[in-house]
Amino acid sequence: MNVHVGAAATPEEAEAIAKSLAEHLGVDVDVHVGERDEPAASASPPEVEYPLDDDLGPTDRERDLQAEIDDILEGGPEKYRGRLPEQGKLFVRDRLDLWFGGEGGTRGAGDASAAEGDPAGVHFEDGKFAAFDDWHPNAPGRAGRDGNEEGSDEDGESDESEGTSDRLPGDGLLTGAAEFEGRDVHFMANDFTVKAGSMAAKGVEKFLRMQQRALKTGNPVLYLMDSSGGRIDQQTGFFANREGIGKYYYNHSMLSGAVPQICVLYGPCIAGAAYTPVFADFTVMVEGMSAMAIASPRMVKMVTGEEIELDELGGPRVHAEESGSADLVARDEEHARELVADLIGYLPDKAGEKPPQRETKPPTYSPEGIDELIPESPNRPYDVRDLLDRIADAESVFELKEGYGEEIVTAFCRIDGRPVGVVANDPAVRSGAIFPDAAEKAAEFIWTCDAYEVPLLYLCDTPGFMAGSQVETDAILEKGKKMIYATSSATVPKQTVVVRKAYGAGIYAMGGPAYDPEGVIGLPSGEIAIMGPEAAINAVYARKLAEIDDPEERAETEQRLREEYREDIDIHRMASEVVIDEIVPPSTLREELAARFAFYEDVEKDLPDKKHGTVL
Repeated sequence: MNVHVGAAATPEEAEAIAKSLAEHLGVDVDVHVGERDEPAASASPPEVEYPLDDDLGPTDRERDLQAEIDDILEGGPEKYRGRLPEQGKLFVRDRLDLWFGGEGGTRGAGDASAAEGDPAGVHFEDGKFAAFDDWHPNAPGRAGRDGNEEGSDEDGESDESEGTSDRLPGDGLLTGAAEFEGRDVHFMANDFTVKAGSMAAKGVEKFLRMQQRALKTGNPVLYLMDSSGGRIDQQTGFFANREGIGKYYYNHSMLSGAVPQICVLYGPCIAGAAYTPVFADFTVMVEGMSAMAIASPRMVKMVTGEEIELDELGGPRVHAEESGSADLVARDEEHARELVADLIGYLPDKAGEKPPQRETKPPTYSPEGIDELIPESPNRPYDVRDLLDRIADAESVFELKEGYGEEIVTAFCRIDGRPVGVVANDPAVRSGAIFPDAAEKAAEFIWTCDAYEVPLLYLCDTPGFMAGSQVETDAILEKGKKMIYATSSATVPKQTVVVRKAYGAGIYAMGGPAYDPEGVIGLPSGEIAIMGPEAAINAVYARKLAEIDDPEERAETEQRLREEYREDIDIHRMASEVVIDEIVPPSTLREELAARFAFYEDVEKDLPDKKHGTVL
């Protein structure tokens, strides 16, 4: 168990607290002073010595209970467990052992995991016996009764041709709490062997309790989803009730911005089950097994006549590149866990806390190469990730939604050990022009960083928002508005770097001087203007240039006008007029940013006294 105490606590006080809690609670305790990652004191529960003449032990009553627990731990019908390896999936309890089992797993005391000698960890499960009366032979009033229930095919729909024994362990949903990467978290996980992970009354109750407890504790929530949606043949009692499945999304909304919610998809999450991943702050899909859609292919065909495979309808590529609903795509189950382990390291446990800091690392490549990396011509491409590799701590850049709205890079990184959210134009994609998808992606990322106290770094190199009939149809104004609103409303520390071109409303969306950043600094390659030189000359001097008959004279005049215009928008002019705060040598950019983020770490900003804005 991790316990945080005030920064003024002495080592002796931390040690006393650790020993007292370990003895009282019977678990290992690490006490952290202030925001430090390393514990100041640790303690384990004292060994209990029992009297030598104590000959009492478990009775048949306890042994019967343990047998019932062992039966529950086996999950649904064996034939459905047997199909999981073909689908590349782990059984849900093996999945939980992968996530939490290294220091104790998630199974209850006395089960197979504990029997093999796994060390005890901070973990427990709630509601193992949910729906016990409905299926188990030992349940009161049930004398070995068996029945047939509908099975489920791979996209989670009813398949009446396959009867199954009436096994409903845990009602197909596991919930509890565990330690993950040194963090206390709540979790839920669907058991796909029980009616395709579908949701019914008892499982819904467990899900809601877990969410409501997360609101009390302020700990992150992990949703390990593999569900076909609500059990249609059992919908009475959980679908439209005040405390039914609809309450999931109410609780998601209440948790949003209060504690990090991270969802991993392991299978076809259809209909109601598909809302949990999109309500989560971060969604991970697993290649070759994940899907989410408002309706299954069978239902789509019935409603629209369209024939489509599930992967084409809502697979990882669709949501990573087309809808933007997936933040990350994992290769397999192990990779999904690795991604979440990295991700959670940039986030606090709850709103109002600072994200965890780590020891600083030098960047992957020397900042000395920044100036040479940035082309002098404003239209020549370069990959902004190469710039990040010379600013951020080595191996700390963690990109989200990489395949969606690619002209803006959204990523977490660390600068001098401090987590930072990066919003960077990428001139290698569409010259860094901002398209609707990229604007929306950036707005959501900014909003999330602001919720969890992650400071923001804008790397501006854009010709502005894209123009044209297609982007108007795709709502460039509406989505651009959201990005500007998010930048305006964010109260975390913000630093903006004018890397090269900052044209049009691009400088607004990218945290320009009017948007209350704690600093706007320029590199010597920077330019700020209503529009770029080519567009400006065409707008202002097109008629004058057209009147020059001699092509050579016209070209010379155009070049002269271009140079004069660039002198007018040069970063030195902007610094001279105090539009920006400073011009820095590119090789010092990393240390400049580190100093500024450290100085403004505790800055407080006030928003107008209102309920909330109307834009997002």
